[in-house]
Amino acid sequence: MKNVTDSFVFLVHWPSAGSFGFNTDILATNIVNLSVVLGVLIFFGKGVLSDLLDNRKQRILNTIRNSEELRGGALEQLEKARARLRKVEIEADEYRVNEYSEIERYKLQLIDFTYKTLEQFENSKNETILVEQQKAINQVQQRVFKQALQGALGTLNSCLTNELHLRTISANIGILGEMKEIRD
Repeated sequence: MKNVTDSFVFLVHWPSAGSFGFNTDILATNIVNLSVVLGVLIFFGKGVLSDLLDNRKQRILNTIRNSEELRGGALEQLEKARARLRKVEIEADEYRVNEYSEIERYKLQLIDFTYKTLEQFENSKNETILVEQQKAINQVQQRVFKQALQGALGTLNSCLTNELHLRTISANIGILGEMKEIRD
């Protein structure tokens, strides 16, 4: 490396009379040096720069192509998802309609069952009331009959004398005798 540096330093200090070297006069040689450097850079760097730009262009194109493929796949998945969503919405609507119908049927059955149960309770209540009324009527009749019988017995016992008693017995025996003769 030191040899390369020494060579450049040697060229800079080499006398310029009739030989090749670098002119260190900046004002006189700047445009020429710049054009030479740019020419060398363009000549040698053109291929490298072109390769770099081509590689970059290929990467960008590949990225765009991949993005387009991903976009196409995403659109396809989106359409599939929309189709599944429509199918699920239709099934949900059918389920909702079926369930509402089932609920309405169940509600009507429940109302009908409740109506029948209330009707049975009403009939049972009416029957119970009739039975209780009949019991009450029977109790009242028994009390009235008992009181009437007690009153009649009380009247008979107070009015009945031995002579009336014997006449009643004789009359009843007579009636029974006549009934026996009619039968025979």
